[in-house]
Amino acid sequence: MLKTVPPIVTAELLTILAEMGHGDDLVLVDRNYPAESTAAETVTGTCVQLSGVGTTEAARAILSLLPLDTYVDAPVRLMAVVGDPDATPDVHREMQAVVDEAEGRAVTIDRVERFAFYEAAKQAYAVVRTSEARPHGCFIFKKGVIFD
Repeated sequence: MLKTVPPIVTAELLTILAEMGHGDDLVLVDRNYPAESTAAETVTGTCVQLSGVGTTEAARAILSLLPLDTYVDAPVRLMAVVGDPDATPDVHREMQAVVDEAEGRAVTIDRVERFAFYEAAKQAYAVVRTSEARPHGCFIFKKGVIFD
């Protein structure tokens, strides 16, 4: 166990977060997402399983360690609801609050059509699958820079 590292952040996830560089993407998805097949096409080919953890809980832990990119307009993307792309389910509202709190500012989150999201996810560094039961709990975080 390490000080200040959330206990749900596994050694595998901690390694991935540390290895990622500025501009790399991390995909965080719910239990229904095709995480393993998507992960096979990512930079690392890795799918980290966070069993028993919801999407917003996972995001809170990850974003306590991972800075979001300030050089892009929307450092977070979400999978839009199929058939109703302007819908904002609870999991999206909760994620907005988590992201804003982690960054200490209002962060723009872009909506991405389902199949475009799948393609973007394949270009990511790695995938993290949660046990989130609610649909549409799929997000992509772009890593930023820490300035000393």
